[in-house]
Amino acid sequence: MPDAIEIPLCPGPVHGSILPPGSKSIANRAVICAALARGTSRLTGMLDSQDTRVMAAGLAALGIDVAADWQAGTMQVVGCGGRIPAAEATIDCAASGTTIRFLSAVCALGHGDYRLDGTPRMRKRPIGDLIQALRELGVEAEAESPGGCPPVAIHSHGLAGGAARVRGDTSSQFASGLALAAPCTGRGMRIEFEGRLVSLPYLEMTRRVMASFGAACAPTDTGGWQIPPSGYQATDYAIEPDASAASYFFAAAAITGGRVRVEGLSRRSMQGDVGLCDVLERMGCDVAWDETGVGAITVGGRAVRGVDVDMNAISDTVPTLAVAALFADGPTTIRNVAHIRDKETDRISDLARELRKLGARVDESRDGLTISPQLLQAAILDTYDDHRMAMSLALAGLLVPGVRINDPACVGKTFPDYWERLATIARLDTAGWK
Repeated sequence: MPDAIEIPLCPGPVHGSILPPGSKSIANRAVICAALARGTSRLTGMLDSQDTRVMAAGLAALGIDVAADWQAGTMQVVGCGGRIPAAEATIDCAASGTTIRFLSAVCALGHGDYRLDGTPRMRKRPIGDLIQALRELGVEAEAESPGGCPPVAIHSHGLAGGAARVRGDTSSQFASGLALAAPCTGRGMRIEFEGRLVSLPYLEMTRRVMASFGAACAPTDTGGWQIPPSGYQATDYAIEPDASAASYFFAAAAITGGRVRVEGLSRRSMQGDVGLCDVLERMGCDVAWDETGVGAITVGGRAVRGVDVDMNAISDTVPTLAVAALFADGPTTIRNVAHIRDKETDRISDLARELRKLGARVDESRDGLTISPQLLQAAILDTYDDHRMAMSLALAGLLVPGVRINDPACVGKTFPDYWERLATIARLDTAGWK
């Protein structure tokens, strides 16, 4: 794509139906379970994105047989039965925080030396809490950048299991990484959480994916997890559509007063981000939940009212809601999301900066922000190599003329054909993008 694109004005309310790509979060959990399982698994609904390719390449570097047909959305994984084949590996995790966190725990199951690194931004994303938990379990692990950040160096003689503590207020992925490795340890693992847990639905997602591959993860009387040494059993696994990706189309309807139906999601979804629909309903949208078959969610009407909302459980959709809030009739306050400062970018400060370019008044706090709608204006918006910033900020251009998005290609991290999908459902004239 060009270095920047201007978003054409939407010719009218957005109407249509869409099936988003498969969930990145579910896919990366499922491929870990499949890689550690006994036997061969087949995954369907696999999205082709930078993050999923990075995860697959990382597992291949560890000696796991991973064969993907990215065009067909399928992947065949020959599991290693919990025994990591490679005695040494250097893994480029690029910008994928999920990959570096999950594979750091997986590498601890091995016998040898492993090093995991990524982009310059990755070297600023904390991983020290996971490193400390691995040390408690007897693994020689080190985060080499200041502040407990990657690169990660691991020297392991295998992971016996036992008890570990992990902080839950920075990222739920630390606990998920430990839990995913736990069934392949000799003694199993008891994980205790310190502090308030963030992104709770993602922890429940981890438990549900593990269960699909035959592993148990039971809550303890202290609120932690007890995971027995059962191993995993290969299975055929279908990945549901990505609720975070769906959020942009729900918001497109809410901003323009249209109606969008997203197939494959429902109240039964293991992804907490479907909860954004409840927030949009509070703002004035009509939301219909179809619980038959694979399910569907339809959002219609405009989000006319500002809200005050705790988004801790649905923090990936903060940029999406923030842009929708630009078009409400009153201020919107987003709370309890301090942990998103450590995402691909600081999704509080950097989001506030870009919304101000559009003319909004934004008050930033330690753990959130308040958006007060004002007369909006044309702006050139930076995306910070952050896919969610790009996809969300572009929605403002549906109604505001002259909105340009820098580095639109960064959406390839999770949604490579986002621009084509948005243009189709919003009937955009994209001649200037070529």
